[in-house]
Amino acid sequence: MEDQFDVIVIGAGVMGSSTAYQTSKRHLKTLLLEQFDFLHHRGSSHGESRTTRATYPEDYYSGMVLESSRLWRQAESEAGYKVCFDTRQLDIGPSDNKALLAVIDSCRKNSIAVAILRRLQLLEEFSGMFDIPEDWIGVVTQHGGVIKPTKAVAMFQALALRNGAVLRDNAEVVGISRDGRTNEIVVATAGGMSYRCRKCVITAGPWTRKLVKKARGIDLPIQPLETAVHYWKVNEGHEGKFTIESGFPTFASYGEPYIYGTPSLEFPGLLKIPVHAGRACDPEDRTWGAPPVLVDALRAWIKGRFGDIIDVAKPVLTQSCMYSMTPDEDFVIDFLGGEFGEDAVVCGGFSGHGFKMAPVVGRVAADLVESGRADGVELTRFSVGRFDGENRNGNVKDFDDQVMSH
Repeated sequence: MEDQFDVIVIGAGVMGSSTAYQTSKRHLKTLLLEQFDFLHHRGSSHGESRTTRATYPEDYYSGMVLESSRLWRQAESEAGYKVCFDTRQLDIGPSDNKALLAVIDSCRKNSIAVAILRRLQLLEEFSGMFDIPEDWIGVVTQHGGVIKPTKAVAMFQALALRNGAVLRDNAEVVGISRDGRTNEIVVATAGGMSYRCRKCVITAGPWTRKLVKKARGIDLPIQPLETAVHYWKVNEGHEGKFTIESGFPTFASYGEPYIYGTPSLEFPGLLKIPVHAGRACDPEDRTWGAPPVLVDALRAWIKGRFGDIIDVAKPVLTQSCMYSMTPDEDFVIDFLGGEFGEDAVVCGGFSGHGFKMAPVVGRVAADLVESGRADGVELTRFSVGRFDGENRNGNVKDFDDQVMSH
């Protein structure tokens, strides 16, 4: 049996669901395929919270975050409920850290108001909640917040369905080919179904590398990393200090290791503080755990920043997730090329920092399949071709990687 569509989107995580929402909104007959159950926990789009921030060392991401913020609000308005919750963003680290200094430059280049605070100023600004060494600085902006990921993915899927899209889960894609007679793209699934389309978008998260290699024979350097998210208990009597309502920020700590966190929201009385790191893995081969050495580094960092307010004996809750890393930690958003030319688009390699930008990724992917071009984003940074030849490391940067592999 074969059904025909204008666009088939492969992978129903946040990027694929956002893309299906955008294409269906433009009255393109859209099919969204997912290999597992919808809203599953085996990829990168599940869980309870994601950070949003506009503070990036790379100045080409800040505008994408700001556009995504507007698009999140638009989708929320259409759905009738919220998935994003605003607060301030705090970035801390040694005053000579190259990445943190690049963050400040990037904010200024993108006209993002930024306050640079020394230790005593930071203690005063956040009512004594954050302590840092004397030679560190704090960088404060208004563009922080928390996104509820599972709820956000469900929102995009519901809106796509409302717009007329067809959604199919438990439909693993096993083949993508071009019909030379009709020039259509044929997408085959493990269940024996075959679908035809004019345009195709691959948003398969940690499975993107395998799918692209099967479809076109090229090996995109997208490496899945298994990472762990930890929640720590706030000691009794201090719980209210760590909420968005009390002004507590989303935060990131630059250096080795890079540590980030969110206010107490999804689990009252618990604070999410993980290390931005992971273990290289095959997406089908997971440990579902965290190395003790990373937990020890977290305990020491939490003690240094929050003193005795947080119980550092051990995390009370740990959840597993995956990153899809490129060598330069930049996205891949480009035409697939080869026999597919500009009729297939690949969006992947979001390297542990893409979720917040799903709305703009969906917009760009929809633009590319609809008109062959997309404005407002520096797509040359995200090209498939940047890994060609001897340069397998992609874009060159003046600061160290943020994600640590172990």
